[in-house]
Amino acid sequence: MSEVDRPDRWTAPLQPREQEPARPGLFLKRFLDSLAHPLPDAVRRARRVIALCHALLSECGEVSGARLATDVLMAYQSLDGPALDAFFVLLVDEFSPNPSEVAVAADAFRAELSQANLIRLQAAVESPRQELFRRFNMAPGGTGLLVDLRRQLLKRLGEHPEWAGIDADLAHLFRSWFNRGFLVMQRIDWRTSALVLERLIQYEAVHQIQGWRDLRRRLEVDRRCYAFFSPALPDEPLIFIEVALTRGLPARVQPLLDPEAPVVDPTEATYAIFYSITNCQEGLRGVSLGNFLIKQVVEDLGRGFHRLKTFATLSPIPGFGRWLTTGSDFPERKLVSPDLAVVIDRLDRSDPLVDAHINPALEAELTRLCAYYLLHAKRGNAPLDPVARFHLANGANLQRLNWMGDTSATGLRGSLGLTVNYVYRLADVERNHEAYAKDYRVVASRELERLAKQVIDGTGDAQN
Repeated sequence: MSEVDRPDRWTAPLQPREQEPARPGLFLKRFLDSLAHPLPDAVRRARRVIALCHALLSECGEVSGARLATDVLMAYQSLDGPALDAFFVLLVDEFSPNPSEVAVAADAFRAELSQANLIRLQAAVESPRQELFRRFNMAPGGTGLLVDLRRQLLKRLGEHPEWAGIDADLAHLFRSWFNRGFLVMQRIDWRTSALVLERLIQYEAVHQIQGWRDLRRRLEVDRRCYAFFSPALPDEPLIFIEVALTRGLPARVQPLLDPEAPVVDPTEATYAIFYSITNCQEGLRGVSLGNFLIKQVVEDLGRGFHRLKTFATLSPIPGFGRWLTTGSDFPERKLVSPDLAVVIDRLDRSDPLVDAHINPALEAELTRLCAYYLLHAKRGNAPLDPVARFHLANGANLQRLNWMGDTSATGLRGSLGLTVNYVYRLADVERNHEAYAKDYRVVASRELERLAKQVIDGTGDAQN
């Protein structure tokens, strides 16, 4: 049983380390030294919140936790700018594991590999911040505030890597709190509350929703929208997926997004097309939700529409354009055609193909390179493309590339209009997932493997 789940964590609260409040700790001192003009008011406000946090972790906090937690949350919400930075510094300085206690517990465990010593070591390495964050949840809205706290932290983490421990603590807790067993999948339709529908318009990150008329078409009978909700955040979708029920495997996304597209009989559909998946809460970055949502949606659709034979995506390829300009593993860069060289130089434009000489040879060259990118461009051992990593890890098959599959400004700039179909064949999903999890093997159609091999061998038309 992990420290998160131990019941005595609630009956035996951690005590804050004894320290001299008037003396800034190491991280706070560095923070103050980094300011050309120290802002004592910002630090004073942050220290007020930290003092409330110490009280919340005390014996007194165990008795009157809800009231104290509410006070902490209200005080935290008043922080911004330098005061918020000072708060994060103090969270590191005053609520991190005690190094001497960790060392003693580690030495004891090395000397005797007993369960008692392991439990002692686990207790020593868990930072007091985790218990503090658990107690935040005593206040109404505590979970939402913690999700927002991590969102704020992530924006600053690149400049302050010493705050990584706070991020690790929150991510650890969120993986437990937002476990699949605690989430509820709901179908979103036109009868759903206006507040949630507004959230969909606000959060949609793949294909922007152009107002209520656009949203209503996406919720018609030949469409489906599903979202995960947490009881702690009842009106906040955590992630949602949009599905089109079709009679074939579409190559272009614009017809699916057209508010004037005719509504078809969903009972005649043989394909379920996932054309947009949006993570709504930046503070839950890294918490796995999408794979569980896809699997549950497949089950729900399979029960309701018995003619559905194939579940597939019509996905963007967001990293392809960037790889063309910066990829260190770009094969035979010097052999690209003159027409493609012109396009690559224009990739920072909203439409890099404007005024370019588009011909069948350029289309074929880009399609080959995109196949190579999806199958062979890597980040470590995993595919470089984030959408590919997501679907391949879930057991999908890399099936087909579509020229001019997304002609929006985002689609043209990100992947020169190319889209890709990932196919979920239920009989193969588990085997594909295992192949990817063990060896990062990308399961792809023969056509895409052939196109990628042409790039490797230099046998494409552009290289002849």
